[in-house]
Amino acid sequence: MSSIAASDTRVRRYVLGVLVVVYTFNFIDRQILAILLESIKADLGLSDQALGFLAGFAFAAFYATMGIPIALWADRGNRRNLISLALALWSVMTALSGLAQNFWQLAVARVGVGIGEAGCSPPAHSIIADYYPPNERATALGIYALGIPLGIMFGLFLGGWINEAFGWRRAFFVVGLPGLLLALVVRFTVTEPERGSSESRPVNDDRPGIMETFRFLASRPSFVHLTFAGALAAFVGYGVISWFPSFLIRTHGMGTTDIGLWLGLIMGIAGGAGMYLGGVTADKLGARDTRWYLWSAGVAMVIAVPFGFAAYLSANPYLALILFAPPIFAANFWQATSFAQTQSLVRLRMRSVASSILLFVANIIGLGAGPWAVGALSDALAPHYGADSLRWSLMIFGSVNFWVAYHYYVGGKHLEKDLARVDEPY
Repeated sequence: MSSIAASDTRVRRYVLGVLVVVYTFNFIDRQILAILLESIKADLGLSDQALGFLAGFAFAAFYATMGIPIALWADRGNRRNLISLALALWSVMTALSGLAQNFWQLAVARVGVGIGEAGCSPPAHSIIADYYPPNERATALGIYALGIPLGIMFGLFLGGWINEAFGWRRAFFVVGLPGLLLALVVRFTVTEPERGSSESRPVNDDRPGIMETFRFLASRPSFVHLTFAGALAAFVGYGVISWFPSFLIRTHGMGTTDIGLWLGLIMGIAGGAGMYLGGVTADKLGARDTRWYLWSAGVAMVIAVPFGFAAYLSANPYLALILFAPPIFAANFWQATSFAQTQSLVRLRMRSVASSILLFVANIIGLGAGPWAVGALSDALAPHYGADSLRWSLMIFGSVNFWVAYHYYVGGKHLEKDLARVDEPY
């Protein structure tokens, strides 16, 4: 058991539970745009490439870039207070998205959401690492990562229904404003843990900077490969989830209420199961052979490919949704173990910055380029395939999962050695 006393078990479970809710709000506010894209396109007269920019680069460029200096603050200051402040900021900016009258106003609001959300995961990962020891960390971070499918599920539910009943602008107001109340809950009820308490590792006054942390991580091959694997997995994942609702509308003629219900259930149930079981599987297999902390994610990504192809080729929208469940399940295996190993590979006051570096690469390549690239390829294929151009664009991007698996395989081969030299000079 960790050095956290048994009497603190309820405390750490409460903190983890609150952080799951915060991360759920994070993804509701981030991904609700996906279910609203077609309505915004019709109202503001935007192209697929412009919509892909809003779903991707407008958010990701600032989310990823601001994440690193904010994470440095987290490694040196109070992580709980930072999360509370960040939550309040992104909630306000989400609500303001509903007031946008043109592309640029909506882009500015998305930038604001990105800056706010940059203050969520790096300090949250660091807090969780101080509450949960290495042999439980992937499972704990898998539970934290449940905020992704839960957030997408509720975003699709609420966004789809509110969009059809009241319009896309009202949807932004409804999902954004409650975050202000949650920010108060975080500030006044979450306990900031002592750094290193889960491993009884002493924390010193050494406060490494961004470049020192970057050089430390760059000298660990396992981190380099898991970072590129995560970035490519995010490239596929964000591209697909941003455009799959539009694919169902264009190719199968579904309405946003039905899409929000059925796709939301798949994201919540299959995606949530993948997040949680990805962490549990990595902890169990990795305890026997360290390489499987990363290999488990690579195997899952390969399994996702044929089911994804079948979903895009299906002539029935409900069969397409059913076939989409296994890829969503398998594609979520990578999150928990990637961030867990990142926390284990670095020194105590590097943890938030290490997470932010992984998130920076994953989000610039994944969230930034993924939705935009799918939209751009769809535009390029439209003269030949018409409304089906999005179907073929999504299929092409699904094959990137084989590249993801390669990096997890190579990273796993280096992991044990890199974990053993966490306190060695680089």
